[in-house]
Amino acid sequence: MTTLVVAGAVREAYPEVLVAVLIAEGLDSGGDWDDAARPALTPACEDDPAIAAWHAVYRRFGTNPRRMRPSVEALSRRLARTGALPRINAPVDAYNWVSVRFVVAAGAFDLDAVRGDVVLREARDGDWFTPLGEPDTVEHPRSGEIVYADDVSVLTRHWNYHDAERTKVTSSSRDVMFLLESADGAARLDEAVHALREMVAPHATSVRSL
Repeated sequence: MTTLVVAGAVREAYPEVLVAVLIAEGLDSGGDWDDAARPALTPACEDDPAIAAWHAVYRRFGTNPRRMRPSVEALSRRLARTGALPRINAPVDAYNWVSVRFVVAAGAFDLDAVRGDVVLREARDGDWFTPLGEPDTVEHPRSGEIVYADDVSVLTRHWNYHDAERTKVTSSSRDVMFLLESADGAARLDEAVHALREMVAPHATSVRSL
């Protein structure tokens, strides 16, 4: 059974980053999740403490957060610019909404495409990554960059900046690992986990935490 493993080097170097995991099985990813009832969102700005905390984390592993923006900041900037979040599919739309609402980073992997465990670790020589939406592109993260990876390849770059094509969540995904991350404390993360669970549970046969 796939689980999340956080490498010891990452735990030691970034003790302020907390990661919560929800596993949804038997998910109806193509259904109507009735997002009309969700409260309106206010985008967070760069000086929000939660985003500033991610900037500090990115700089420590050598990524410029103004060039490769943390996922929650990128979503907030898009909301501020266009007045709406992107519409992808029900599970992705749900975690994007939770991300901006609680100012936490969020993502997900289709577990049918994951091989072995998901590991949060430093990139190393030989790692490769195919960006979301670019199936013919292969990138090689620099050594020391923080990534999620499985037994085959890197699944995200720059911690939560960019997802991989191979494990993307689609309207056909049935078993999904949702990740929620906070770099500035547990309170907002707990609220985000509760909100996402409430959104996902009616559309899955089971939802459990890791």
